Amino acid sequence: MAARQLSKLELKIMQALWDGPRSVREIQETFPKKKRPAYTTVQTIVYRLEAKAALRRIRKISNAHIFEATLSRETTQRRFIDDLLDLFGGRSQTVMAHLIENGKLTLEDIKDAEKMLQSLADKGRRP
Repeated sequence: MAARQLSKLELKIMQALWDGPRSVREIQETFPKKKRPAYTTVQTIVYRLEAKAALRRIRKISNAHIFEATLSRETTQRRFIDDLLDLFGGRSQTVMAHLIENGKLTLEDIKDAEKMLQSLADKGRRP
């Protein structure tokens, strides 16, 4: 299941499930009141995510099914980043420049990235 197939609403539902197993009602209640989708909308999206194997039912309590994510947050993030970089021919320079210009990439972030690159180089892996 490719992360690029997840819509914004699907991702928000997955975020609720990455915090732990929940019922459809509990997932719905994680949304802010002003922007909360209808219960049936959340239920439909949960069932679609189940069909995509992004989540699964783990138990039933009374009439409520409890769901958990089968697709990890890390895997989803990595796939989105890979897809984003594919838009730029696999090069990160444009993305990095944008993050710097908008103040979303700090000097501390860059230092952390340098440490990670050095660690990869020390292990003999290509940075």
